[in-house]
Amino acid sequence: MIFKQPKKYIRSHEPVFWGLFGAGGMLTAFLTPIMILLTGLLIPLGIIEPEALNYEKLHSFTSSWYGAAIILIIVALPLWHTLHRIFHSLHDLGVQRGRSWQQVICYGFAFAVSVFVFTLLLQILTM
Repeated sequence: MIFKQPKKYIRSHEPVFWGLFGAGGMLTAFLTPIMILLTGLLIPLGIIEPEALNYEKLHSFTSSWYGAAIILIIVALPLWHTLHRIFHSLHDLGVQRGRSWQQVICYGFAFAVSVFVFTLLLQILTM
């Protein structure tokens, strides 16, 4: 009996992006209906007072470390989800040339915006 050598697997970066994609999709699926309910129905109908979301309260929430972390997650994960979906949609549409450039553009933009939001929130925290 001849035993075959196991194949050597090449490590891939795809699980990281698929994880961000899944987390962003789940967050978007749960938060979008809540935001529509709050800003589209409850506040205009007067069930929730508009002062509940005034500038001072939102700024004090953002100025705390947990508030900044929540805002970073709410902005970054759906962005990663969206750009991962755009990247794979380009492949589905038949765009084959420059696949590595498409990855750099899509994931680079998501990374750059995430870092930008992080630095803005860091500046708010240090004020």
